Amino acid sequence: EAVVSTLSTEAVVSTQSTGAFAESLEIVPFTLAENAGLSPINIVTELRNRHTLGEVFAGINVKKSCITNITEENVLQPLLVSISAITLASETVRAILKIDDIVNTR
Repeated sequence: EAVVSTLSTEAVVSTQSTGAFAESLEIVPFTLAENAGLSPINIVTELRNRHTLGEVFAGINVKKSCITNITEENVLQPLLVSISAITLASETVRAILKIDDIVNTR
């Protein structure tokens, strides 16, 4: 019973962590919209809706002040740039949490 309880707790923590991580990534389009002088809440909501509808290339078009198919605008970012930025940010957060003894060091 203790093993099942521990596994259930770990699954919940893992799910919550993944959800929080995904939610934290929304700051990127929010900040882009805000810096472009757009309504960040409206833009992020519309972007999320477009992605839900299957428009995977929908993105914030700063010049047109709306959501468009960003590949048609020839706006591309190398995958390595995104991977490096997310990895560095994640490692930084983990280091801070380790210092504060929030994350167990194994």
